[in-house]
Amino acid sequence: MSVPGHEVRSADEQAQIDRLEEAWRTPTGWRYWSSVNNSNVGLWYIATAFIFFFFAGALALLMRLQLAAPDNALFAAETYNQMFSLHGSAMMFLFAVPIFEAFAILVLPQMLGARDLPFPRLSAYGFWCFVIGGLFVCGSIFFGAAPQGGWFMYPPLTTAYQPGIGADIWLLGLSFIEVASIAAAVELITGVLKTRAPGMQVNLMPLYAWYILVVAVMILFAFPPLIAGDIMFELQRALDWPFFDPARGGDPMLWQHLFWIFGHPEVYIVFLPSVALAAMIVPTFARRPVIGYSWIVLAAVGTGFLSFGLWVHHMFTTGLPNISLAFFSAASEAVALPTGVQIFVLLGTVLAGRLVRSVPMLFVLGALAIFVLGGLTGVMVAVAPFDFQVHDTYFIVAHLHYVLIGGMLFPVVAGAYYFYPLAVGRKLSDRLGKWAFWLMFAGFNVAFMPMHIAGLAGMPRRVFTYPGGYGLELPNLLSTIGAFVLAAGFLLVLVDAVWLVRRRELSPRDPWRAGTLEWLGQMPAKPWAVRSIPQITSRYPLWQQPDLMDDVDSGRFFLADAAETRRETLVTSPVDATPEQCMRMPGPSYKTLLAAVFTGAAFILPVFGLYRWAALGGVLAVAAILWWLWTGTALRPEKPSKDVGMGVRLPLYVSGPKSAGWWGLFITMIGDMAAFASLVFGYYFFWTVHEGFPPRDAGPGVAWPVLALGLLLASWVLTMLAVRLNRRRSGLGLYLAAGTAAALGVAGAAALVAGPRLHGMDPTAHVYPAIVWLLAGWTVLHVLVGVLMQLYCLARRARGHMDAEHDIDIRNATLYWHFVAITALVTVATIAGFPQVA
Repeated sequence: MSVPGHEVRSADEQAQIDRLEEAWRTPTGWRYWSSVNNSNVGLWYIATAFIFFFFAGALALLMRLQLAAPDNALFAAETYNQMFSLHGSAMMFLFAVPIFEAFAILVLPQMLGARDLPFPRLSAYGFWCFVIGGLFVCGSIFFGAAPQGGWFMYPPLTTAYQPGIGADIWLLGLSFIEVASIAAAVELITGVLKTRAPGMQVNLMPLYAWYILVVAVMILFAFPPLIAGDIMFELQRALDWPFFDPARGGDPMLWQHLFWIFGHPEVYIVFLPSVALAAMIVPTFARRPVIGYSWIVLAAVGTGFLSFGLWVHHMFTTGLPNISLAFFSAASEAVALPTGVQIFVLLGTVLAGRLVRSVPMLFVLGALAIFVLGGLTGVMVAVAPFDFQVHDTYFIVAHLHYVLIGGMLFPVVAGAYYFYPLAVGRKLSDRLGKWAFWLMFAGFNVAFMPMHIAGLAGMPRRVFTYPGGYGLELPNLLSTIGAFVLAAGFLLVLVDAVWLVRRRELSPRDPWRAGTLEWLGQMPAKPWAVRSIPQITSRYPLWQQPDLMDDVDSGRFFLADAAETRRETLVTSPVDATPEQCMRMPGPSYKTLLAAVFTGAAFILPVFGLYRWAALGGVLAVAAILWWLWTGTALRPEKPSKDVGMGVRLPLYVSGPKSAGWWGLFITMIGDMAAFASLVFGYYFFWTVHEGFPPRDAGPGVAWPVLALGLLLASWVLTMLAVRLNRRRSGLGLYLAAGTAAALGVAGAAALVAGPRLHGMDPTAHVYPAIVWLLAGWTVLHVLVGVLMQLYCLARRARGHMDAEHDIDIRNATLYWHFVAITALVTVATIAGFPQVA
């Protein structure tokens, strides 16, 4: 075990620390909110997520009061519908996913031995989007305008039978929040792949980092289908495009497919990070490395993969063919295997070690017990005949909460107790923690166990009252009592975390005697995460690398100094963590807040029909993002390379696959392509369910789409040529190639729109012209963004920010155009080619 670093410092060492403090200083006063440090943004994120959690919890308690007795009239049906819709939406979209991203933003850099994540301003932008969107959605209930269609918003209930703006608030507000989730996913994936400490190969990464990588990749593929569905849904509500209207060729089942392609992986998106917390806590208190490291990594990857093949088990009662029921039922059973591996690995580590009793460990063990019970009912509902009996009853409500609260919430509380000293510098009370655990554990089981009985007795979900005399009175009364006991446990944690903890002494360094890098941090924490970035040779460095803490504190590793008072971290290779760049990072800025406000305007103002103002908000959001990019990243350094310590000299500027920016854009475009694939899925879904789809004589024709494709592919080729010309130092060639590429891009976009327009395709008449217009419009939007990137590169070259050696802008633009070319090719093949052969 390592011991804390020495306190006696030389004059040179103190000077290095002073320069680091100057470079990484957190702003004070009103400028504090311009901070982009992961230590600040992570805390803001966690606090805000818990505020939304307590808001959703308060709604749940009000719902339980309404259901405590039969024929209760405490709330009207409309008010109750708004409460349960917001409860589910807030818990899933404003707490379950954001809390794991918040934890990761806070602790992941320390775990990886990095100074910060690679795009700190992106993290701040995502946080402000999350705050604005969450306040908009949750605040709607105080004006009687909240959504009433549940957290799943099935049509035609929400398209034809619920007037008002509640559904629009859900669609646009939560789409805005999903921007924050995807932004965080891009940040976390890039951080895990590119900012690990030197030597931290993929087989040495902390399990938490593995889980975050798996879950962030899942977000890239799970959230875009919901965004695609939201786009279709809002186009129907706002412009009457009939994607879900059977009278005009639409089909409500498409929404269910898109929603549950998101919705079932969502369960594992919130479960796996909780296992990650347990995988960090269990070895610490078992006083030994986790057993079966490779097995638990493979199980996490397997769970993430299989979770995308289960969505139809939410649709067993919709009349699907028996072959589909059998396949998805088997897949739903199969996912229990990797889940079981993870649980047994954790239990095996506990049994193989010398368990130290603690509050975090108590919550982890309670979580395992509750989750196993929820998993057993999950195996039951995965069997189609049983699901037919309990579908949409309180049995499903009980199952869902056993899985989510046991699988997610209890580990989150364990993580809060475990990481509180790291974040705040003080430990929470062990005595109050034990009281809180038993109140929460007992209250939870009293609240949700009777719901199984009520469901088997036939009580349907989403009802605001029920008649007496059917044996439902006692289960519902017990559930209400249990809910308040559970809330008392959470209230105890809240009081301790917010009020009582301030009276305690500072925690000692590494208070749990853990073995992973995050506990290198000093108490109170410094804004730079680690004094010097260490060389890693083991999975539990504080246990297995002697004197590591002392060496880090003495500045014997990388980037011990900030001679130019710039924020710097190391960029390393994705597999072996070989140092590739000394990356300079932007400091505090309000640009991210401005960009989030304008982005929010683009999403929120259409709810009220203010489309012109929304368009202006979108333009200003793009301008703010360009401003932040122009001044914050990819600036030419004053020298080509820097000595980062330990005899290593690294470049200050790289482009292409070695740069974090290239990886960030590539990851973003993977998510973008997942959304596009969901739109294409919608087109072919209609083909499978409708005779005569697509009609040959009602399409956009062949000539205009093929012309558009030719122009866009030419623009793509010229963009690649511009990269080569720039490398050859041909400024004139660059201007001609990129300028012509931009002009061809605009012409291609116009030609793609001309096809459906000149053929008189009315998107309100039938779903076929609507889906054609949607695919064409999606492609045109991406082409215009690509044109903007080409013009941005020309401006950078004109101002001297880009040349043959400093070419990240044009290389990233070319990467983007690779995806635009694929999008254009698939769109034209679908809307022009497929009708000719169908």
